[in-house]
Amino acid sequence: MTTRNPAHAPLIPDSPLAKEATDVLREHSTKLLFNHSIRVYLFAAEQGNQRKLRFDPELLYVAAAFHDLGLIKKFSSPDERFEVDGANAARQFLSTHNIPEDQVQTVWEAIALHTTPGIPKYMRPEVALLNSAVLLDVIGVGFDQFPAEVLEDIIARYPRTNFKEGFIQEYFAGFAHKPATTYGTVNAAVCERFIPDFKSPNACDLIAASPLPDSP
Repeated sequence: MTTRNPAHAPLIPDSPLAKEATDVLREHSTKLLFNHSIRVYLFAAEQGNQRKLRFDPELLYVAAAFHDLGLIKKFSSPDERFEVDGANAARQFLSTHNIPEDQVQTVWEAIALHTTPGIPKYMRPEVALLNSAVLLDVIGVGFDQFPAEVLEDIIARYPRTNFKEGFIQEYFAGFAHKPATTYGTVNAAVCERFIPDFKSPNACDLIAASPLPDSP
């Protein structure tokens, strides 16, 4: 059931799968990341409705619920991007519920690419919407186009309490132990801000240092 009053936010899916995803998120996440993840789903669903996109609310909800779990120690690997850790956790969760592989892959891609600029918007609706909703909640992209009354309704139910400062702290903490995994992502700049003397590799230097020789 995902119908709604036009003056209010979309409803969260009430399927057993969605409820179990909520339980996982609530058990392992922080309050700040819990509210952020739910807001991301609600923003994404509203954007999908506004754009008249055909998307699977249940898959989108699971993607939103798991998209930042890779920041949490239980799901964090020593050497993968945190986005991949979250995507892998979602894959394991969905696979235990006999979800078809193509749907599992959609959720995996949505989570794995949710911080990658410029690509998700050209992919399946669930992938594009998760990315656009994260951009809205974290840095305000699309704020002017989002219905004000729906935005107020969502934030009233899932507050952004000390979100800007708190999110940066929790975000960095999720990959501070593996800064090398942030190369090529927006997360490299976060490491450069908080880790003394850390500098992400430069592609020009990597090309110049290639062991393959140029031809005469």
